Amino acid sequence: MSSRKRIIFFVVILILTNLLTFGLSNTLSLQFDSKVVLPKTEYEYLKSTADEFSKVQLVEGFIKENYLKDVDEERLIEGQLKGLVASLEDPYSQYLTADEFEDLTQETSGEYGGIGVIVTPGEDNLITVVSPIKDTPGEKAGLKPEDKIIAVDGKEFMAEDMDKAVSVMKGKPRTKVTLTILRRDKDGTSETFDVKITREKIRLVTVNSSVIDDKIGYINITSFDELTYKDFMKDLKKLENKNVEGLIIDLRNNPGGLLDVTADIADELLGEGTIVYTETREGEKEEYVSKASKIDIPLVVLVNGGSASASEILSGAIKDYDRGELIGTKTFGKGIVQRISPLPTKDGSAIKLTVSEYFTPNGTNIHGVGIEPDIVVELPEDIKTIGVENLKEDSQLQKGLEVIKNKIK
Repeated sequence: MSSRKRIIFFVVILILTNLLTFGLSNTLSLQFDSKVVLPKTEYEYLKSTADEFSKVQLVEGFIKENYLKDVDEERLIEGQLKGLVASLEDPYSQYLTADEFEDLTQETSGEYGGIGVIVTPGEDNLITVVSPIKDTPGEKAGLKPEDKIIAVDGKEFMAEDMDKAVSVMKGKPRTKVTLTILRRDKDGTSETFDVKITREKIRLVTVNSSVIDDKIGYINITSFDELTYKDFMKDLKKLENKNVEGLIIDLRNNPGGLLDVTADIADELLGEGTIVYTETREGEKEEYVSKASKIDIPLVVLVNGGSASASEILSGAIKDYDRGELIGTKTFGKGIVQRISPLPTKDGSAIKLTVSEYFTPNGTNIHGVGIEPDIVVELPEDIKTIGVENLKEDSQLQKGLEVIKNKIK
C-alpha cells in the first residue's frame, strides 16, 4: 500500500472514530463510561449511520483520487444534495442552488428575463409545457400546453434536468434561444420542430379585465404571484363601478402560484366557509377560511388542462360551494403543496419540498386526477388565441357568456 493510500485510509478511519465517539456521547448525554452497555438497537443505528457516512466519504475520495478530469468540489457537493432530494422521486421537490433559489424568488415576485413559459416534469420524463404566459415570447411563438421541450439550443434535456433547461431558457432580453419541441396531436400523430424565440424582460401582468356586452365582467388571471391579489382587487373594483351584472373568471392555462394569494382572492368570491385545507404526512391540518362578505353576482369560471395547482384550489372551492359553473375541459391535477425553505448556510441555497397535500372544501384531493368542469366544452383545434380578443372563435368563453346571461335574466 502506498503512503498516500495509507494516509487516505487513516483519515477515513479517523472520521469514523470521531463520528462514533460524537454519536455515543450525545446519545448518552455525555455519561458514557466503561460501565455503560450501549443498547443493541442504538448500537446498530449508530453503526448503520457510520457505515452510510463512510460510504459517501469513500466514494467521494475515490472520485477525487481517480477521476480522469479535474473535480469541482463545490459541484460534487451540490450533486450529492440534489441526488438526496431526487431520491424521493418527487418531481416537485428539489435542492436549490443560490442561483436557482434567486430565479424562483424572481418568478414569484413577478419579474425575470426569459421566454415566459411554465413547465413541469411529465410522467414520460420529458419537460412538459403547462402553459405559455399571456403576451410573452413563448405565447407569441405558438407554444401550447402539453408541448414537450426535448432540447434547448441543441442540447437535449430530460425532466430530471428541468432546472438546467430552465436556466438556459432564461437570459438577457433581446438574446435568442432555440427550443426543440415534440408535439403530439389527439389522433396519436406527432411532430418535432425547432422554435427560435427572442427573450424579453418578463413582467408578469397576471390580471387583466374587460366588459363584454355592457354588463358582463371578465377577469383573466394568468398566475398567482405576490402582486396578483392587489391587481385582482383593482380590476374587480373597476368592474363593480361599471355595474356589471355577472362575472367570468378565466383560469385557463393558469399554472398556479402562491397559495395564500389564491386564498385571498377566493375570500372575495365565496362567502363564509373553508376555501381549502392542507394535511401533512402526520395528519396535521391547516385550514384557509373565507369571511362572510363576497361579491354577490352570478359567476362562471373557465378552466382547461393548463389550469393547475393554485388555480385548481380556486376553481375547486367554487365548484364545491356551487358558487358558479366551471366551463371548459378537465384541469391539470396538481394537489400537493411545496414549501420553500432557505437553508441556514452562507451560500444562499434552499430546499423546495412537498410537505402536504390539499383538499377542496368537500374533502377531495385532485392530484393526478384533475377537476371535471360542470359543462365540458372543447376548443377548436386550430384556434391560436383565447379570450376576449378572439371571442368569435373561443367556444368556451362563448358558453360562459351564454350561462351568465341566462342567470341574470
